[in-house]
Amino acid sequence: MGIFTPVLDLLFPPKCVFCRRVLRRERGVCSACAAELPACVGDEALQYGDFFSVCVSPLYYADTVRESHHRYKFGGSRWYASVYAPFVAACVAEHLAGRYDFVTWVPLSRKRLRKRGYDQARLLAEATAKVLDAVAVPTMKKIKHTSPLSGLGGKEERRANIAGVYRVLGDAVIADKRILLMDDIVTTGSSLTECAKCLLMAGAEEVLCATLARRAEER
Repeated sequence: MGIFTPVLDLLFPPKCVFCRRVLRRERGVCSACAAELPACVGDEALQYGDFFSVCVSPLYYADTVRESHHRYKFGGSRWYASVYAPFVAACVAEHLAGRYDFVTWVPLSRKRLRKRGYDQARLLAEATAKVLDAVAVPTMKKIKHTSPLSGLGGKEERRANIAGVYRVLGDAVIADKRILLMDDIVTTGSSLTECAKCLLMAGAEEVLCATLARRAEER
């Protein structure tokens, strides 16, 4: 944008992706939110599940994190991915450094991708991989459109809803690879579990996971 950037900032001042305060010298996140976000400290960032070894998340899905994610996922604020990425990358670097060969993501169905216009998990995975100096690789597609998991009940109902809906891409290099699988949010872990199972069945050595945030009820 060059010389037009100051003018655009006056007309459309940049705001914190979490609280929406106008930013002065900060980039993406205001100093108040940087200090007060519901962060996962130490082992709070770790969750264990079926088929994946561990899932790491830097934040809890609460308060301004939940509101920000809603704008990201449903409000077209796709650029938030570049602000979220350093949070996820720092968490991955702390807990999973040297344990993965490349990054991939939980894919959207074709129908939802057309409706939304972008895949929020892919954007986050690609932005995080860039910060980590890693490679983000597409490995799966969602072959069946399903109901949003947010509208379903417990873990078993969610798992039944997505059973068999993911398929590994024919040209994906999976065998003997350690894969970092990313999604935006983890609640029951159903999507991560189903995708991790597909990757392991395709020959992956191990699947690790990372998300922006985890369910706040676990606090």
